[in-house]
Parts: sequence; C-alpha cells; structure tokens
Amino acid sequence: MAPHVDQLTRSVRISGLTRRFGEKTVLDGIDLDIEPGEFVALLGRSGSGKSTLLRALAGLDHDVAGSGDLAIPDRVSVVFQDSRLLPWRRVLDNVILALRVPDPRQKGLDALAEVGLAGRERAWPNQLSGGEQQRVALARSLVSEPELLLADEPFGALDALTRIKMHGLLRALCKRHQPAVLLVTHDVDEAVQLADRIVVLDQGRISVDVRPGLPESRKAGDPGFQEVRELLLRSLGVVEEA
Repeated sequence: MAPHVDQLTRSVRISGLTRRFGEKTVLDGIDLDIEPGEFVALLGRSGSGKSTLLRALAGLDHDVAGSGDLAIPDRVSVVFQDSRLLPWRRVLDNVILALRVPDPRQKGLDALAEVGLAGRERAWPNQLSGGEQQRVALARSLVSEPELLLADEPFGALDALTRIKMHGLLRALCKRHQPAVLLVTHDVDEAVQLADRIVVLDQGRISVDVRPGLPESRKAGDPGFQEVRELLLRSLGVVEEA
C-alpha cells in the first residue's frame, strides 16, 4: 500500500503494518506513531524487521506482500550506512543532486558548512575520509529540509572516535532542522545517547517502547543512562532477567 500524507495529526502514523516474504512474516501488525521533531531509535536482533520497516516508510517495498496503513509527510530523506556518493560528481554536486529550490548551490554550500565541510565543495568523494563522506551524506539528506529523516545504521562503518563526533553532529542538526527521525541501529549505547524514544522489534512486533527521559547532555556513566541500557539489553536477550 502506498504511503499517503496525514499532516493534520502526526509526522508518521503506522497502523497494522504487515510485511511477508514468502511464508515468512517479517512485520506482524506494527502500530507506531512518530511526532514531528521526535527522534526515535529502532533496535532489534538481526532479522527482527528493522530494515523492512524502514524500507516501507521510504516507499521502497512496492512489490512486497503485506497490508496495513502508512501515513508519512511529503518530504522524506534517507541516510544509509554507505554514504552512496556518486564518485564522478564533486561534493557540492552530490549534495544538491535533485534539489529543486531557488539557488540550490547556496543551499548546498550552507548545508556543507553545517556539517563542518565548508571549503570542500570542489573535492571528489574519494578524497574524503569515511567520516567526511558521511557528513556529506548528512548534508545531502537535510538540504531539502525533510519532515522525516530515515537513518539506516549511518555510523556502523565508522571507527569509535569518529562515531562519537558524528553522534554530536547528528543530534545538533536534528535539533536545528526538527525532522522526525527514525534511526535503525544495532548499538544500544547509540540509541540511548541519541534518541528521545527507543523502540525494540522482536519477531516482527514491538516488544519495548520507552522514552528514556534523559537530559540532552548524556553520559554513559550516569545511573539513568545505565538503567535504560540494561532494560534494552534484557529485551534483546543480552542480559538475563534477575
């Protein structure tokens, strides 16, 4: 079923969403609403349906069997683990590709400045580090001012120090631009560090839906951070119930 717009109520509304691949049901009656500006992290074991849900929201699963209702905004952007930059286009051209606004070049330059790459607009993608390439991907995803940002493990291929920097950048950019965000991740700490709300998928159904209620400046050693972390690890079967 094709997504449609429901701007009077919520950025995202998912009702009874089911997706099947052959005899296997990957999503089993998912209900989920995401408010405008809300940052939601989606956790789950491999095969739990995380990427299938993201693809449904991105409108990339037209030929998949299923049912249910999706309501999403008009402007949706996706960031993948791979930056997916076109190697034959310079950085600025990658950012403004398909952008249809007055003076797209200036919009692209402003977006690059936001991600800390001012002055690199003429560089080729292969001249950038992995972290810089993901910064370009973020600039490209936000230059169109999306109402919904879908992020599929965007920092999974980066080293630990670069990931920490990218976490801070993503949080700051989302606070500034205020899209609704759905971040798919395997990293529990990343979810607690970034999200206003964390959802866990288990065998195609939502098993946990928690709002950590943590301050914006979060430290892994804080008791509240650890409480949420342990709850999520238990739900994922990593830590056994006491």
